[in-house]
Amino acid sequence: MNTSRKLRLGPLPKLESTKVTFTCPASLKADLDRYASMHAQTYGKAVDVATLIPHMLEAFMAGDRGFRKANAIELIGRKPSGVNQRGSNTGQPSS
Repeated sequence: MNTSRKLRLGPLPKLESTKVTFTCPASLKADLDRYASMHAQTYGKAVDVATLIPHMLEAFMAGDRGFRKANAIELIGRKPSGVNQRGSNTGQPSS
């Protein structure tokens, strides 16, 4: 394991999965293969590109301010009764 290198994507957790298939340019596939190789060297465990992609997409979406803001607005619109704007439980239905 190479601890001197730091990648944005850390060690991978085990998650429940759903299969999605996509097409990408050959240059992106080559970059993904190189990233998978660097990830294996950094964390000492071989991982294939198909395993990395969901974690990369999750990290990308978590870092996207526009997506986070829209998601937060959507969640506020669906908040359960009894929770005020700051998220504390008032025990009373929200107005």
